[in-house]
Order: sequence, then structure tokens, then C-alpha cells
Amino acid sequence: MDFLPLFFNLKGRQALLVGGGDVALRKARLLKRAGVSLTVVSHAVVDELRLMLRDPDDQVVIGEYNPALLDGKCLVIAATDDNALHERIHFDAIDQNVPVNVVDTPALCTFIFPAIVDRSPIVIGISSGGESPVLARLLRARLETLIPSGYSRLGGLAARFRSQVKARFSSLNDRRRFWENVLEGQIAEKVFSGRNDEAEAHLKKAIEQGDTGHRSGEVYLVGAGPGDPELLTFKALRLMQQADVVFYDNLVSTEVLDLCRRDADLVYVGKRRDNHAVPQEGINQLLVEHAQQGKRVVRLKGGDPFIFGRGGEELEELKAHGIPFQVVPGITAASACSTYAGIPLTHRGYAQSVKFVTGQLKNRQQALEYAELVHPNQTVVFYMGLHTLPVLAQGLIDHGKPSDTPVAIVSKGTAPDQKVLTGTLANIAERQAEAKLEAPALIIVGEVVNLHEQLAWFGDQAEGAENLTHALGMLRNTQN
Repeated sequence: MDFLPLFFNLKGRQALLVGGGDVALRKARLLKRAGVSLTVVSHAVVDELRLMLRDPDDQVVIGEYNPALLDGKCLVIAATDDNALHERIHFDAIDQNVPVNVVDTPALCTFIFPAIVDRSPIVIGISSGGESPVLARLLRARLETLIPSGYSRLGGLAARFRSQVKARFSSLNDRRRFWENVLEGQIAEKVFSGRNDEAEAHLKKAIEQGDTGHRSGEVYLVGAGPGDPELLTFKALRLMQQADVVFYDNLVSTEVLDLCRRDADLVYVGKRRDNHAVPQEGINQLLVEHAQQGKRVVRLKGGDPFIFGRGGEELEELKAHGIPFQVVPGITAASACSTYAGIPLTHRGYAQSVKFVTGQLKNRQQALEYAELVHPNQTVVFYMGLHTLPVLAQGLIDHGKPSDTPVAIVSKGTAPDQKVLTGTLANIAERQAEAKLEAPALIIVGEVVNLHEQLAWFGDQAEGAENLTHALGMLRNTQN
């Protein structure tokens, strides 16, 4: 270890910053956030740095550096383009036992600035010892995505009640168990979701009750998106990694499931056409039962829970039993699959509105409101319509939609084996019968489909889709 990581309280202390340009400005921002009083010495100082020095103890010295400026300083930063000056500052600081940082010159530093994740009072510093600051920044970016800003509020809440908890629980182990339950349970989740007053009220009640063992359950209804794990939200990932049990659907990809907590129980409750592993009423009951056991339950749904996902029904059951819950939206299939196929759902000159419709007709006969689906300048997206495609296409034609209206089928959207088949209302059912694209698949109807070949970008699917359409045409010509 070349540098010992330490955290110093510098509030109200005096520091010297030699340099007045953009690099000095970046260091000044960090120092002022830590409450440092700054003396800046330089021949020229950028305006933003001048404006930052508003405290009575801040000052700007226009002119040359001299060693006397180190008197009374807790540290010095050299941020100029003069290497000889940097060496002078380094040796002067060593002589006076003042910590020194020379920007981009680790050999002249007795301390360095880490890459910082600031969730005050939680602060994380990442250092490469000055050897690879870009790598440290990349690691910081990774941590920024995994640690939500709510940890700052959670840390503040814990700090305000630390003395009360210490007074309530004399045992160190009791205090540890209490804080583990608080920081991993409902109180923390209330803070993360912005319900700070509720969180504080629950914390006060928990302290009064003095309960260190029981943790009440909660259900997280999480949209897993269309399959690509990189499309998960940060909040979805966080809740998945702290779940005790996960109930997941058929449309949740293996790659997404792999991101759940390793020791969580994974329970399949998916529904395929005419084959439901667990009836919806059974799923509702499972969520209630496991939450009542004090478990953190994730209900993981493909796409978005509230778009043809029956999430509302599950929440009604939870509400009826007094089970707390949260909902995390996911990227719905219509948005994701159309995007990965290069088909904008709306586009000037093509479509000014879009409708999402379930194509899973009850008993294959339930009538749709076709009159609402045949308006011009409108895109219609059918979920779960692959097996009723001939009925849907003919219904649109019968109600006035031109038979040459472009149609696209996106199979396994966002996955590496995504396929796109295009055609028209008149021939798409025939083309699908030949191509046999697999579910899950989405059907997009509208003029925006014409943009597919021009805008397709995902993997090899642009070329693959064009080749598939061409191959089907050649097959028909051969058969004729």
C-alpha cells in the first residue's frame, strides 16, 4: 500500500492552492465542499474560482508563490504548468511538515486526491496511488450506479438517532442487529423512495419497541425489461440483490435472473400460452404468504408490471392484506423491441400516436375495438399476438386499414438472437407461417415499419432481417 487511505475533518482549516486555472478550480471545488478556507496564489485566477472564494477567510494573492504562504496551512496543492515551481513547493512543504499534492506528479505528492463517491455522510474514496487515475474514475462511475443518492439521506437519519439507539440498547450485538434490520428493511426503502417522514416515524417506533429480531416483509414488484440485463434500472438491480425470494415470469431472461442475490430462492410462476405454472390467484397468495413470513419478496416480471403484466391485481391483493410494497417500472417490450429493431414508434410524417394492444384473444374470438386501431398516422403494437396474427391482420383490413400497411414481427427482442420479419397486412401471416419466428414476439403495424431497414442497428439483425425477407420471397418464387 503506497498511500494510507484516511478521512480528515478540515472544516475551518486553512489550505494553500498555487495556481488559478481550470485544474486549480477542480481542486478548489473539492476543498470548499469539505469546508476548507482557501488561499489562492497565482498571476491570474479564472472568474469561477474567484466567485467560489466567498468566505471571509478565503483570499486571492495575485503574484508569486513564496514559502511564507505555507505558514499555518494544513495542506498545499500545486496546480500550475511550471515543473520547477512544483519541485520548490514540494521541498518547501516537506521542510515545514505540510502535506503536499502536486497535480499529475505522484512522485512529488505526500497525499493524493481519490476518485470520490459522495453520499455524505457516507463517502467512498477510490485510489490507484496516482498510477491510473482514469481507472479510478471508471470504478467510481461503477459505484455511482450501484449506490443510490438515498444513502445520503439514510446515513443522515441514522446519525440523528444514533445516540437514542445507543441509550435504548446497552448491548453492542443488540445495536448491531437493530441497525442491520433498519438499514436493510422497510425504513431504508422508505428513505430510498422519498418517504422520509414515514421512515423517521417508523424508526422512532422501532426504538421505542426495542425489537432487534423481527423484520417485517415487503414486496417489490419489479419490471425486468425485455431481456437485455443492461436495460434494468438501478433500483431494480438493488432490490433484486437484496431479495430473500424471487417469483419470476416466463419472459424474464436467464441473464436477468443471474443478477438476483445468489442465495435467494428463485420460484418460477410463469405463464405460457394455455399453460400457467401457477394460476394468478395462486401467485397473489404466494406473495402475501412470504411477505407475512418477514421476507423481502421480489415479483419479477418481463417488461413493465403495469403493461399487460397483471401487476395491478397483485397489488390489490397485497393492499387488502396490509402488505407494504413498491413498484419499479421496467422498459416495456413495445419500446425496447421497436428500438432494437430500428423502428421508431412515432416519427414526423409517419405516426403521431401509438396504441398498445393485447393480441391474446379470449377463446381466439374476442373482438377488438378495431375502429380505434385503423386511424391513419398511428402505430399499433400487439403484445402476445403471434398465434392470432391471421385474425388480427384480417380484422384490421376488414375495418378499413389498407392491406399494404407495413407490419413487422420482432422475435426475442433485445436478445442476441433477435429476429425481425417485415411484410404487410396482406402477407405477414403467410410470411410468418414460412419463417416460424418464435415467441416472445411483438407485432408492429404502421408506416414507421418502413424505417426499419434504414435505422436497424442492433447486432447483425439489420442484415439478417433483410436476408430473411429476401429468402422468403425467393422461396415463394421457386414454389410458383
